[in-house]
Amino acid sequence: MRLETIRTTSGDRLTVNREGGNFALHVPANLSRALAEVGVDGVLEAAAAATDVVTGDVVAPLRPSKVVAIGLNYLDHIRETGMDRPERPLVFAKFPSSVIGPDEAIEIDPEISERVDWEVELAVVIGTAARRVSVDRALDHVFGYTVANDVSARDVQFSDGQWVRGKSLDTFCPLGPAVVTADDVPDPQALRLSTMVNDRVVQDSSTSEMLFGVRELIAFCSRSFTLEPGDVVLTGTPWGCGEFMSPKQSLQPGDVVVCAVEGIGELRNPVRRS
Repeated sequence: MRLETIRTTSGDRLTVNREGGNFALHVPANLSRALAEVGVDGVLEAAAAATDVVTGDVVAPLRPSKVVAIGLNYLDHIRETGMDRPERPLVFAKFPSSVIGPDEAIEIDPEISERVDWEVELAVVIGTAARRVSVDRALDHVFGYTVANDVSARDVQFSDGQWVRGKSLDTFCPLGPAVVTADDVPDPQALRLSTMVNDRVVQDSSTSEMLFGVRELIAFCSRSFTLEPGDVVLTGTPWGCGEFMSPKQSLQPGDVVVCAVEGIGELRNPVRRS
């Protein structure tokens, strides 16, 4: 099942995308809020009952209360950075205010950063609260998956000594275009993911390269803090980041970035100066 948020003339609507178009669910338009208020079963039942066709622009599929991100979680990315292999997941946060949707612009302020990088990621949408869950039961708490671009101001990230500001600038967390429910993603560790910048492939890998898989990440995070319905977990990026190319490459105003995950879709965002 594919869920999208559509911006209509009368406001945003959470929809199910199936043959014939997008059909509105009679639940809150923000999927995160819908999961918190009516639960996974309520959302799925509303999707099954949806009959009202709506049209408009596709926007971010949800507005999470928190975005949990993981660094250095792909073996090929660890090799390209030359950094040590983490012994446990490297957890940081992105502020939810950084979330944008498909076709919205990534904005670069040259007075803040001159080295803005791309990072395609598989994003996990939590369906039911996860607190101290086991690895074996971790996927039971997943509602679905979407595509993320963990846009990163590398000069800010490394000069600050911690990553939150450089990862959380406004517009630095594109999500979309849809949330695909977990039943349609039988193995999250067998998905191709890629990034193109101006029609040039810069990242091309597989989630099989993850050091810690989705199960392990949910279990690890849930030992320290509760993952709540509608939260998003970004699971890391593979090789091909511009910061680690020779010479270094960065996003520039006028660029177009397309991040893709197999079975979920393509997330396209232009880049402009703020």
